[in-house]
Formats: sequence, C-alpha cells, structure tokens
Amino acid sequence: MSFIVAIDGPAAAGKGTVSKAVAEHFGFAHLDTGLLYRVVGRAALASIGPSLDPERVIALSTDVNPEDLHRTDLRTAAVAQAASKVAAIPEVRANLVAFQREFANRSGGAVLDGRDIGTVICPDADVKLFVTASTERRAERRYKELAERGEETSYEGVLADVIARDKRDSERESAPLVASEDAHLLDTSEMTIAEAVAEAIAIIDAKR
Repeated sequence: MSFIVAIDGPAAAGKGTVSKAVAEHFGFAHLDTGLLYRVVGRAALASIGPSLDPERVIALSTDVNPEDLHRTDLRTAAVAQAASKVAAIPEVRANLVAFQREFANRSGGAVLDGRDIGTVICPDADVKLFVTASTERRAERRYKELAERGEETSYEGVLADVIARDKRDSERESAPLVASEDAHLLDTSEMTIAEAVAEAIAIIDAKR
C-alpha cells in the first residue's frame, strides 16, 4: 500500500535534509526530484554549453535513468543554476512527470521533495509539507555548503543566486514554486535540523 509524503520549498530551506530523515524514520523510499533537473542541467552544460538551447535540452530530458541520480557531479553551483533554467521549460517538466509519479506510487511509502510535488506531481499526497526559511538564512546555508566543498564563492554571490533562482522558480509559467493550499508550513529559519525533523515526523504521524 502506498503512502505519499510531498515536501516542497525553495532552495536551501532544508527540505532535502528533512525529507531524507523522514524517509529513514518511516522506512519510506526517498526521491530528491531536484536531482532529475540537475541531471538534465549537467548534461546540457556538458553537451550544449551555457546557451542551454531549449530544443536540445528537451531531447536530453527524455533520456534520464535512475542511475544518473547517483552521479557525484550534480551539486555544483553551475549545475544548480542550469537545473533551475531547464526546469522552467514546460516540455522538460512534462517529460519527467511519469518518472516521479511512478516512484511516488510504489508500495511501502515514498517521500518526494521538490518544488511542485504537492501541487502538480502528487496533488493527492497523503501529507504535504512546505519547508521554507528566510532568504538570508538560506543563502548562509548554501554558502557554507559550497565553501565546505572547496568551491570558490562569496556570500554576496550566493545570495544573488538564491534570489535569482527564487524569482525563476516562482514566476515560471509551468508548475511555479508555490505552497499547496493544504500543505503544512514548516519555517526552518530559527530551527535546528533536529527540531525541523521532529515537527515533520509529528505532522506525518498524525496522518497515518
């Protein structure tokens, strides 16, 4: 029997961390759907270049395999920006819908995190969470993450990237980033990871 948890939110709000912990706690499968767009974005950068020609990107999005999600080169700042850009192409999103829905409906339960899970991919999910945080706090987290990986960047640059990505994600015509009306809001600005995870688990427990 399936049980679907949909977790949405902007970049660096903590939804990935919360999702992984929730999935582990309940023994559910987990899918970071943003990785699908990172896979397409990385492939586009490698084969097309920064122009990201839409027609060629659309073609690349038809050839995403589960194994691609385990690549070790998907977490760079350049790939993140490319992912946000290719995600704004309606045909790319359409090509990846079936993959996500099939994952969500597997037996044993599934947690999917992204930006349109509760609104588009799984509108009938058993539980919906919208994980968010202030722009500045999210930029601080992303800057720390990149610095720890040895990437040369600055807080100001990361903040500008976060703001630009939020704008693209929320203003795109196809599946914009928005909280579902029936989603539980989880603001992690002043929360520890443990506190955010505990609140998410409590919300899901109440629905099981």
